[in-house]
Amino acid sequence: MGGAKYADIAGEIESKIDQGQFAEGEKLPTHRALARELGTTSMTIAKAYGLLAERGRIESFVGRGSFVKEQAPLKRAIRCQLSDDEWNLSILQPCFSEHMEALHAQLQLSFAELTKPALYGYHEGSGPIEHKASGMRWMQRYGLTVRSPEQILLTNGAQHALSILIELFSDPGDCIAVDQWTYPGLLSIARFLKRKVIGVAMDDQGMNPDALDEACRRHKPALVILLPSHQNPTTITLSQQRREQLAEVIQRHPLWLIEDDIYSFLNADCIPAITNLIPEKSFFIHGLSKAVSPGLRCGFIKAPQSQVNVLSAYIRATVWMPSPLMFEVARNLIESDLAFELAEAQRKLAYHRQRLAKKILGNQRFRAQDASYHLWLELPGNWQADRFALTAKERGLLVSSGSYFSAEGEETQSIRLSLMAISEEAFLDDGLRAVSSLLNGPLGG
Repeated sequence: MGGAKYADIAGEIESKIDQGQFAEGEKLPTHRALARELGTTSMTIAKAYGLLAERGRIESFVGRGSFVKEQAPLKRAIRCQLSDDEWNLSILQPCFSEHMEALHAQLQLSFAELTKPALYGYHEGSGPIEHKASGMRWMQRYGLTVRSPEQILLTNGAQHALSILIELFSDPGDCIAVDQWTYPGLLSIARFLKRKVIGVAMDDQGMNPDALDEACRRHKPALVILLPSHQNPTTITLSQQRREQLAEVIQRHPLWLIEDDIYSFLNADCIPAITNLIPEKSFFIHGLSKAVSPGLRCGFIKAPQSQVNVLSAYIRATVWMPSPLMFEVARNLIESDLAFELAEAQRKLAYHRQRLAKKILGNQRFRAQDASYHLWLELPGNWQADRFALTAKERGLLVSSGSYFSAEGEETQSIRLSLMAISEEAFLDDGLRAVSSLLNGPLGG
């Protein structure tokens, strides 16, 4: 052990937790028992457990002992930090090296010109009308029909939009219909808000309309949430026909549609939104996080006219308004067309990286669209998704186990691989080859 003894012991315990040797909820040895096993003092073990508690890995209770803390699915599925000695294939984000200079220049210009007094005060209706108009233009480019910026609400990113819509238009205990494999951020929101998630069966074209119809009759969901473009994690993009079929089912039942189309900028051709077909029953979400930068935290909701006031009042009651300063930057990016240029550059890079992945992983079975940020890979042999993710982590590869995307806890032999978080293509190439080596090695046989 090279550092402080208690820190080294904490590191060893944390490694065992990551490898599954200590399961979530499992009781850890007492201070005295572990001290005796390791040849140290109870005080050293107490300090090690204290460090693990600070890191959020364990929790201790007087009279009961210390237990491995359950990790939120989102935290387990995605690592936000990028490290030079790890291949982060877990997070879906733009490749910043492609447009950092242009984005930085625009930010400098925007902040140099932030002289409008209104940007520093309070606003009704979630934000200034000109910021809503820019959001309307952004969403219209990617398939949404909307006639007035008054129908646009501003949020602190698409995740915030999703959270407030679930909280406002459903109640604790309500069912929410989602794809059987879906985004762990959505599952985390539902879990914290005590909503019951119903996974709806998917086929090669996405959510199955007949399965949705059956779920609506059986469970009476308050909401159905769809990711129609480059679905996370399966990468499926709904065809126009499938969108029409799902809209017809939703129209027949008393529920709301939340259409999260954050990846629609990756489509080669614009596909009209499902919301266009049932505008009185749909909320449409978009934003700049995937196309430009997560740091901007600029999200947009297009709401039915009947719900604009109640949604606006709810945003005011919770956060009053998102930062007008950030939305002024977003407005400048959109109105100068730079945001669209950056989005197109990311689409082209994603296309290129999909070709790279296909070249390296071509002997594996996976699903991907031509310009998806990620791929959904079926593991060979006897690999199980969680075991593969742990083994990969030991080799410096951060991948997302398919188990984190299951709406109802299904077993899976799939993992999600992000192709965009790693800036340097040569480093990404090395990482994909390391994944390929692991997939083709003896452990998967």
